[in-house]
Parts: sequence; C-alpha cells; structure tokens
Amino acid sequence: MRLVVTGSAGHLARVLVPRLLREPGVEHITGIDHAAHDYPSPRYRAVIADVRDPGVAAYLDGADALIHMAFVLMGGRLGRARHRRETVREVNVEGSRNVFAAAAHAGVSRLVFVSSASVYGAWPDNPPLMDETQPLRAMPGFAYAEDKVAVERWLDGFEAEHPATTVIRLRPHVILGPHAHPLLKALLRQPFYPRLPRPALTQCVWEDDVAEAILLATRGGSAGAYNLAADGAMSFRDMIRLGHRHALPLPLGLASLAHRLAWWLLPEVGEPGWVQGMQHDLAVDATRARARLGWRPRHDCAECVLQIAGPRHV
Repeated sequence: MRLVVTGSAGHLARVLVPRLLREPGVEHITGIDHAAHDYPSPRYRAVIADVRDPGVAAYLDGADALIHMAFVLMGGRLGRARHRRETVREVNVEGSRNVFAAAAHAGVSRLVFVSSASVYGAWPDNPPLMDETQPLRAMPGFAYAEDKVAVERWLDGFEAEHPATTVIRLRPHVILGPHAHPLLKALLRQPFYPRLPRPALTQCVWEDDVAEAILLATRGGSAGAYNLAADGAMSFRDMIRLGHRHALPLPLGLASLAHRLAWWLLPEVGEPGWVQGMQHDLAVDATRARARLGWRPRHDCAECVLQIAGPRHV
C-alpha cells in the first residue's frame, strides 16, 4: 500500500507516520507539509509544499490512499495572519478541496479526512451522546470547526461526483498525548476552570488510538463518518480536579475575557469560540467505529487526562 499524508509535520503526524511505517503492508509514504520534516525510513519521502498549490497533484500519482490532516489549528504557523479569517479559511477549505480533487484525478481509491467532533458544536439541545447522524453545527467563532464543517459539506458533493472513491471522515474528539498541541496540555495542567450552572460533559481520545483508527481506515471500512472518543465522558472541571485537588472556579465572563485577550497576544492560543464550547455537552458515540472499523480505544478519558496532567494536589 502506497500512502500520501498531508500535514505530515503536525502533532498527530508525529504519532501516525511512525505507526504506519511499522506496518508491513505499507510500501511507501509520501508526506506533504509546508514545514521541513522527515522520518528516518527509506520508505518515507518528505515533500515541502502548500496544499493550496496545484503542484501537489504530482505527488499523488500511484497512491492507494490519501490521509488528509493538513489544517490550521489555533493559528498553526501563520503568525499574525491567523487573525485574518480569509487566510485561515483559504488554507483549510481551499487547500482541502485542491488535495481531494487532485487525488480523484490521480485515481486514488481511498481518501481519509481527519475531521473533528467539534463539527457538532456544543449546544444546549445536544443529546447525551451524539452519533454520526447528528447535524453539523460548529460553534460560531471557532474557525477550526467551521472549516471542518465546510470541507465535510463540500465532500458530500465530491462523493456524489466520484462514486468509485471511498471517502472516510474520522471525527476524533480532543486528541491528547505526548505530541498533543501545547495549549491542550497547558489547559489540563493549570488549576482553573469556568464556573457553570451545570458542568458540561466532554471527551478526549489518546493520540495512539487515533493513529490506529486512521490505519484501520486505510485498510478498509465503508464510506462515511466515524466518531472517535475514549470511554467515559467528563466535565472540564473534573478533568482539572484529576490533577489539582484544590482546583479553582472562574466566572465564565472572566474566563472568556482572558481568553480573548490571550488570543490577540499569544500565538498558541485558540479562537474565542473555544470558551463558548465549554458551556454545553459535547460527547459522541463511537459505536460505528468499533463495529465497522474494528477500532478499540486503549485508554479511557480519565486515563488520557491523568497521563497529561498527573496528580499535582495543589
């Protein structure tokens, strides 16, 4: 099996690519990213390219599957440009369209899009567990989720035009692990949480478990969406309390204001829509991934949090 991986210098790729290279059935991997990167294997080729560039089509010839992960998260490496919504959207949405269209033209038979559970949004009318039939309603102001929804909606038409191409959309919840985004790890290690009338339930999933799901999706599985989440939904408050016995609540308004200021001042902070998403439940049902991909997460939510935050008892 010959694979093309976009976003191959990203956080998840640092787990995924080595996992794929350990797989005997993987003959060769071409990694595409706009940042310099490499993995020590003769079966891996690093390509520095922008997913918006029509020239990426040349690297898809002869591939059996495309794994598309190139996406701007929390500003990525855009610097001040991350505040220009049109720039972020161009990279995320137009770049995705360009890569998928190039893959179809090259005859790639299986496309795996790493989407996100954030496409559902955290809304007051969410059911306790959301399956893949739920509407896509990203939180306003959360660019990452808005763009994931835009790509998924574009894929609806793409699939209709290319019925012979299998398109799998993986929707992982918050991905934790040693290679997770630094902001996610910092959030779990600090002692504060927003004070809410009712603690909202959320989830996470370990990075190795997500990598395993991607590998399974390249091997088989029917077209469609697959939620990925560890067992045991928790509130953000309880996640913080796992690492801090005396965790401190903050008024939601103060937490939101602090986040907005940090968004403008610090390059690693996510969009203001993040705090809004903490107010209501966003927990997903991963039964379909278990049944149709044979996926089994090895860590539950509490284990994921503990491995990142650890008990600090402060």
